Amino acid sequence: MEIIHKTSADLRVEPNLRDYEHTRAEFAWSDVPELCEGMGGAGCNLAYAAVDRHADGPNASRTALRFVEDTGGTGDLVTKDVSYAELGRLTRTFTNVLRSLGIGKGDRVFLIMGRVPELYVSMLGALRNGSVVSPLFSAFGPEPIATRVTIGEANVLVTTTAIYRRKIAKVRDQLTTVRHILLVDQDQTAEDEPGTLNLHRLMAQAGDDAPIEHTTADDPSLLHFTSGTTGTPKGAMHVHGAVAMHYITGRYALDLHDDDIYWCTADPGWVTGTTYGIIAPLLHGVTSIVDEAEFDAERWYRILQDEQVTVWYTAPTAIRMLIKSGAEIAQRYRFPKLRFIASVGEPLNAEAVWWGKRVLGLPIHDNWWQTETGGIMVANTPAFDIKPGSMGRPLPGVDAVVVTHDDSGTASVIDQPGVEGELALRTGWPSMFRGYLHQDERYRKCFTPDGLYLTGDLVKRDEDGYFWFVGRADDVIKSAGHLIGPFEVENVLTDHPAVAEAGVIGKPDPTMGELVKAFVSLKEGHTGDDELRRDLMAHARKRLGAAVAPKEIEFVDALPHTRSGKIMRRLLKARELGLPEGDTSTVETAPGTPAAQEVSS
Repeated sequence: MEIIHKTSADLRVEPNLRDYEHTRAEFAWSDVPELCEGMGGAGCNLAYAAVDRHADGPNASRTALRFVEDTGGTGDLVTKDVSYAELGRLTRTFTNVLRSLGIGKGDRVFLIMGRVPELYVSMLGALRNGSVVSPLFSAFGPEPIATRVTIGEANVLVTTTAIYRRKIAKVRDQLTTVRHILLVDQDQTAEDEPGTLNLHRLMAQAGDDAPIEHTTADDPSLLHFTSGTTGTPKGAMHVHGAVAMHYITGRYALDLHDDDIYWCTADPGWVTGTTYGIIAPLLHGVTSIVDEAEFDAERWYRILQDEQVTVWYTAPTAIRMLIKSGAEIAQRYRFPKLRFIASVGEPLNAEAVWWGKRVLGLPIHDNWWQTETGGIMVANTPAFDIKPGSMGRPLPGVDAVVVTHDDSGTASVIDQPGVEGELALRTGWPSMFRGYLHQDERYRKCFTPDGLYLTGDLVKRDEDGYFWFVGRADDVIKSAGHLIGPFEVENVLTDHPAVAEAGVIGKPDPTMGELVKAFVSLKEGHTGDDELRRDLMAHARKRLGAAVAPKEIEFVDALPHTRSGKIMRRLLKARELGLPEGDTSTVETAPGTPAAQEVSS
């Protein structure tokens, strides 16, 4: 294996993490700077650390957020800067808006919109109000939105007029806990949509003198949803004390320095876009680029060049789309300020790492973490030699091991390099999730009796301490950086009058990492033809949104089940990929079907 060795010439600034072994040995979470010191009374609040302390300090005039507007493909970059002082004023105003509506500490504010200024203002304003914030992916269809809003018992929805009309209005009667819906894109004189409030009008009427709510490190802050293999999505609850992790990972994993121009391309509806698209860069007082438009290769290169981006955090799917667009587009632009590129969301293949070095002049540094961990845990950092294809090494303050475990939860650590097992983390890092909402037993099953968090990811560790991703221990699908639970897709497909049963898997895809493929058995009297396939896909897209709906549908006579009736997605995937089927002794299929005949033979 060819290793990318780093030299002093590769380091345009002195990295924050230069001596890995020494820093790990000396690191203690108690030594992290007290970012909420100004709150007093053992207070801790993410928004205070990210905005308030800068708005009233030496960074007040510095640009916090630079929005690159969506101009409809004209090619011009139109930007709007928001300083730390202005961001502070706007977030205080939004805090007052919530208080005028009777929304206080512990109430839940859900955000469903794209990368527009109001998203950032409402998230930070709600956090400083002591409310719990849950950002949702704006491309979700009506049903994923309704499911998560219901599970999360949302009190307020903040969204756009278009999203409200297309997705929320039709399920409004299901959202029984929602007291207020705020629309962000109506001017002050616009006629309100029935059952909604005009945020611009409310902001104009509210003052900007809202004192911050007293919260502590253990108070809930963010509710992020992640997908499971069965049943409903899991709501992972995080606390304000995660601020220490967000700060340290911004310093060590992303190598943020005071004068950086930073760009995270992740959607804020997912945990990466919240933690590293909003909070972490603000903690460090840097300027963040926010692109309001969707992906366009030439536009992205222009942003990197014209906005003089220094640190870029993106996703493997986006990188593969840039690769597909051709190196000649990249060669039209120059990136003299760009010094560090990192990636997360799904495994980054070695070729993409090398492509970055050839085409952009910098290798791409993969890292690993989960919604549940709340922050980056394993990473390739600027001073590391890179083993292309590796996740990197655990960051200071993170203790990662490879384990095997039995049904009782008892884990055994694998010390030998190169042996596959499950990645486990010793508990105690500040951003660890504190529970799954309404699923206490599910939460407890994530931990071993001796204090290890079981990630569900299969890995290997090499002799140098680098970790290598092997696959998921469950059926969760990683597609274009999104985690998709197969049950949610199966449930919608079986609601179609022609469908008897559906099984959903992730199928390897060179661009998306995995695409969603559904195997569908039909009710008697229906024929699996192209017309029905198109109808099913349209049905799924309407209910789930294009990002979650299946990209491929295959009609089958019957699906393989365990004797207890559970669909064996493992077997579906093995057959799709031509892999060994493993133990089929528990398969129960209908007599006379091809699957039954295969098993009996």
